Amino acid sequence: MSMERRQFLRGTAALAAAGPVAARAAPLAPNWSSLADGYAVPDWFRDAKFGIWAHWGPQCVPEAGDWYARQMYEQGRGPYDLHVQHYGHPADTGFMDMIGRWRAERWDPAALVKRYKAAGAKYFVGMAVHHDNFDLFDSPHAWNSTRVGPKRDIIAGWRDAARNEGLRFGVSNHSSHAWHWYQVAYNYDPEGPRAGQRYDAARLTKADGAGKWWDGLDPQELYTGETLAAPDGFTTRAQMDAWAGATSGRWMEFAPAANPRFVANWLARQKALVERYDPDLVYFDDFGVPFGPVGLEAIAHFYNHATKRSGRADVVLTAKQLTAFQRQALVEDIERGFSDRLRAEPWQTCTCIGEWHYNRRRFDEKSYVPARAVLQRLADIVSKNGNLLLSVPVRGDGSIDSEEERIVDQIGAWLRVNGSAIYGTRPWRTFGEGPTDLAEGMFNEGQVDKLGARDVRFTAGGGGLNAIFLGWPEGPVTIAALGTRAAGRIERATLLGGGSVTMQRTVEGLTLTLPPAPAGAMLPVVRLEGAGLV
Repeated sequence: MSMERRQFLRGTAALAAAGPVAARAAPLAPNWSSLADGYAVPDWFRDAKFGIWAHWGPQCVPEAGDWYARQMYEQGRGPYDLHVQHYGHPADTGFMDMIGRWRAERWDPAALVKRYKAAGAKYFVGMAVHHDNFDLFDSPHAWNSTRVGPKRDIIAGWRDAARNEGLRFGVSNHSSHAWHWYQVAYNYDPEGPRAGQRYDAARLTKADGAGKWWDGLDPQELYTGETLAAPDGFTTRAQMDAWAGATSGRWMEFAPAANPRFVANWLARQKALVERYDPDLVYFDDFGVPFGPVGLEAIAHFYNHATKRSGRADVVLTAKQLTAFQRQALVEDIERGFSDRLRAEPWQTCTCIGEWHYNRRRFDEKSYVPARAVLQRLADIVSKNGNLLLSVPVRGDGSIDSEEERIVDQIGAWLRVNGSAIYGTRPWRTFGEGPTDLAEGMFNEGQVDKLGARDVRFTAGGGGLNAIFLGWPEGPVTIAALGTRAAGRIERATLLGGGSVTMQRTVEGLTLTLPPAPAGAMLPVVRLEGAGLV
């Protein structure tokens, strides 16, 4: 038996022994030992396999891609140039003015979530706050979408739509990094006609809002206050970039010593998000957890709130780059990447068919990730005991474009035929085989281009063993893991969706021959049935 299989069986046995997390005599304590001892990943998440995410907020207004609220303050970057051209110089017109422009006038959460359910999503996640520090819910933080911008409770809209469609509902919280991520808004152009003039965050106060759309709000509460601003005197972009890279550009999970109020505010907002919206899943955009014991307090609060509500912690919290011990208390998320092995613990990959924030260029160039590549990722992830959370970028006005609609609908068409090989399945003895080796890690998803018809992934469910080919074979394919030396008999081979399959089993493997690919076909699935096979 392979090492990965032994690890998987140990993990499965531990989950089975633990069973659903029952209400405890005492609440979970905010420490790793208590959380690991009192938590197990719920079956609904393990069965769901596929979720869709709306990574949407005011940074989508310019339709210029991700991290606009930071990069518009970095001279030399594309968002800076676009901002100057269309909205004004950031010393005069800052990101807070983009919030004032956000109307979400075409946002119809019920229609979008209905479409996502038809596409096969079993859970839906709405972004609650990004690094731009603007809450998209009725929050104790004054800068939120119920007060300015669209003046709507975005998370309530997503939640109600998801619940009405019978989907599990999640929220993502990215705000722990705002305290350093936003510091560029206090900088200045090192070059050009306005060199040395500080950007809007460095000059605006609450008093400046009198009679304006943001009357009563303090810009320093949005921009988080100055802690890592560049000193005066830089005269080249290289100097400014080096400063930003060494200070605010780092990915920091610790609490800012110069800004303890930000940490207290973050915790209050996170608790309000849980208490007011009852999410089934919380996504932290963090490596480990933010702010040490404060992050642990937030996790314990979420689990204990769920236990009070339903009698058990039937919820999921995801974070990134976890240790083996931390993975007993949380679900690990691999952003835009792969696992190279079958994992003992359930896990998740998050990715996007475009950029995290909407970029109109993707539509114009027809450069979205195609449905076939999404399904290849889904099959690979599920075979390794994971889930796929797929972001479909939303335009500033709240709609998705026609190319996105086409891709989402194609995913749904495949899952309507082959979903029994995905939903509710469990890993088999090995995740699969083929000529393509995928490297472990984040931000390496370009490897998907190498996958093809001789790469096969296995799932157990639907009454048999499912062999998912990551392309449509044009001739016979031999699966070495299913030779006569493997345990179990293979009595039937059925192509999901119809079509004849011939098979021949020898010591070298099981050779399957599929019919020619129908028009528009993507990944074929062959269900194998027989005693002792699964």
